[in-house]
Amino acid sequence: QKELTIEQRLEVAATLKPHGLEALEAHYPNEINEENAPMWKAFCQQTGIRLLTVIPLLFWDEQFEFGSLSNPLAGPRKAAIDRTAAALALNTAMGTDFAVVWPGIDGYENGFGMDFAAARARFADGLAEAMDRSPGVRIAFEPKPYEPRGRILYGTTPEGILLGHQVEAKLKNPTNAALLQQGHSLVCMNPEVGHVLMGFEDLAYAFSWPLSEGRLAHSHWNSQPLGNYDQDLNVGVVSPELLEGLMYTLKMHSYEGYYGIDINPERMPVEVGLRISFDACRAAADRINGLDHEAV
Repeated sequence: QKELTIEQRLEVAATLKPHGLEALEAHYPNEINEENAPMWKAFCQQTGIRLLTVIPLLFWDEQFEFGSLSNPLAGPRKAAIDRTAAALALNTAMGTDFAVVWPGIDGYENGFGMDFAAARARFADGLAEAMDRSPGVRIAFEPKPYEPRGRILYGTTPEGILLGHQVEAKLKNPTNAALLQQGHSLVCMNPEVGHVLMGFEDLAYAFSWPLSEGRLAHSHWNSQPLGNYDQDLNVGVVSPELLEGLMYTLKMHSYEGYYGIDINPERMPVEVGLRISFDACRAAADRINGLDHEAV
């Protein structure tokens, strides 16, 4: 279909409010920025649909060809840190819940001669620097094992947990330090069903890691065969038993967050794909809530 403007996309989103759309996610600076933030605020006030997160766009620009926060070149890495800090500041200004960070361009194809430890350290140091420049914002880190890079840094759920511990140990801003001292996690996770399955992880077990540490800030929902490319199919159309296992794990941990629908419905209108996915989440939740927990 034709490319839609942000205003046109928001018009479509408003029609989905009666079907259950409660919040939106937007990338910085291509979808939301300091100039069009008033338009977003007006939309939220008029529709009751929240802006849930402002996401720094770290994976598309030509300058990030060799990585964003992990880039070995000083100029592009500084640009990535600056963009992340600016996105975090806009999260604060817009009253969001967290900032998703996805390192899609940080990785490698050829592992020979690659200084993996240095690349990971640059990424963790860069994220900590951005967080200290714009403090008080939770990160919802989204792992993905591969694509567009052959192998992405911190690509699996356990690696995301490890990154959280590494970055939090580097934070120095008094605001961040106080939040950590109070027991809050600042580097949390946003696992995506498709990404988890691309890495041949078990959904319920993988999500139990951030849940058990209080690090599940958000979740992205779709369907995906094991491995393969990132298909972003509608929720529940592949392996619905895995969906229900995940839903039951969320219930056991008393999860009350949003269901973030991350789909790419190439063969149907996006509104239809979203409504189908909303219904699939509700139906799975109803089945789980109808189980006899004591019998299980």
